[in-house]
Amino acid sequence: MQRILRQRRPFCDGRKKVYFMMIKTVEEFLEEVISEDLILAVLSGCRKKELPSRVRIRPVELKGEILYQASATQGTKVIHTNYGRDALLEYMNQCLKGGYSQLQIQGRRMDGSILVSKKGKHTIKVKQHPEKKAVKIMSHNRVKKYILPEGRPVPFLIDLGVMSPEGKIHAASFDKYKQINRFLEFIEDILPKLSREREITIVDFGCGKSYLTFAMYYFLRELRGYDVNIIGLDLKADVIENCSRLAESYGYEKLRFYQGDIAGFEGLEKVDMVVTLHACDKATDYALAKAVQWNAQVILSVPCCQHELNGMIKNDLLSPVLKYGILKERMSALLTDGIRANLLESKGYSVQILEFIDMEHTPKNLLIRAVKTGKEKSVKKLGEMTEALHAELTLEKLLYPQGMPAEKEV
Repeated sequence: MQRILRQRRPFCDGRKKVYFMMIKTVEEFLEEVISEDLILAVLSGCRKKELPSRVRIRPVELKGEILYQASATQGTKVIHTNYGRDALLEYMNQCLKGGYSQLQIQGRRMDGSILVSKKGKHTIKVKQHPEKKAVKIMSHNRVKKYILPEGRPVPFLIDLGVMSPEGKIHAASFDKYKQINRFLEFIEDILPKLSREREITIVDFGCGKSYLTFAMYYFLRELRGYDVNIIGLDLKADVIENCSRLAESYGYEKLRFYQGDIAGFEGLEKVDMVVTLHACDKATDYALAKAVQWNAQVILSVPCCQHELNGMIKNDLLSPVLKYGILKERMSALLTDGIRANLLESKGYSVQILEFIDMEHTPKNLLIRAVKTGKEKSVKKLGEMTEALHAELTLEKLLYPQGMPAEKEV
C-alpha cells in the first residue's frame, strides 16, 4: 500500500474549498470515516464484470446492534449483506484493492472519497462541513405490509383459528398467516391475466381445510372486486361439510365445495385458473392435465410427495449419488417438478418455479406458477433427458398419450 505524508492543503474550484487529506494509508482513512457519523458510502467504478456494479453501504439497527448493510447491485438484482464494523473495513479495503475505482463517503461532519487509478495509485479527498443533524438509523427489521393486515378482523381467519375477533394473529398461527399472505401475493402478480369483464371460474383441487381457498375468494371478490366462481374439491366428506357451512355463514354465494377426486372430476368446459396445493404424487399430474385440457389461463401448483420418479429413475452416470436413498428422493422430487414445468411450457405456458412458505409438509416448498401465452416450446431436449433417466411421468402420458414429439425443434 502506498504511504502518503500527512498534510492538508486547500484546493479552490471557484465555489468551495476542498481539502486533500493526505493520510498515511487507505486503511487509516477508512478507520476514520467508518464510524457512528457515517450516513452513506458508495463503491462504484467496477473494473471486473463478475463483481457487482455498485455497492451502497448504510448503517442499520439489527436486534439492538448497529451494523452496516451493503446493498450490491448485480444486473437487475440487489443483494443485501450485513457487516460488523471490523468486517466492513476489511470488505471495503479488499474492494478498493480488487476491482473498484471509487469510494464516496457522506458523513455528519465530513464527506470524502478515494479514487484508484489503473496503476493502483490512491487519491484521497476530504471536505469538512458543518455538522449535519443526526440521521435516524433505520431498523433492518421493517414491518412487512401484508395483503391481509393484522388488526383488521377477517371472519374466515377468525373461524379457522388464525386471528382473534379483535384482529390479532395468534402466535401459534403466525406461520399460517404468512403463508396465506404469500399465496395472495402470487395471485396479485397475475391479476392482469384475469378478465374483469366476465365471471372467472377457479377450481382448487385438494382444498383441504381451505385456508387458502377462503383467502383467495375474500381477496379476489371482497378486496379486488372480481366476479369469481370458486370451486373447492377434496376427498374428505367432513372437511367439505365444514367448509360449505362456513362459506354459507359468510354469505360467500360463489364459493362451493364438493367431495371427489381430481382424476374423475367433470362438469366444467372452461376454467380460468386451477389451484392445486399438496395434491399428493400423481394427483398433481391429473390436476395439471385438467388445467391444460381446460386451457386455463393461470395454474398455481404446490406439489408434494413426488414418489413416481423415485421408483423409476436410473442412470449409470448418476449411480454414485443415486445409491443414497435420501439424495435419490430429493433429486427425484426436484426433477419431477422440473419435468412438469417443461411439459407445461410445451403446451404454451410461461412457467416460474418459486419458493413458497409451507407449514403443512416441509418448512419450504416449491410453487409452480404457469401463465398461458400460447407460445409452445419444444420437448426435444426434455425427451432426451427423460429417456436418459428412464423416466415417464404420468403428466407426460396424459399430455402426450402417443409419446412426446421429439422431432420438433426449438
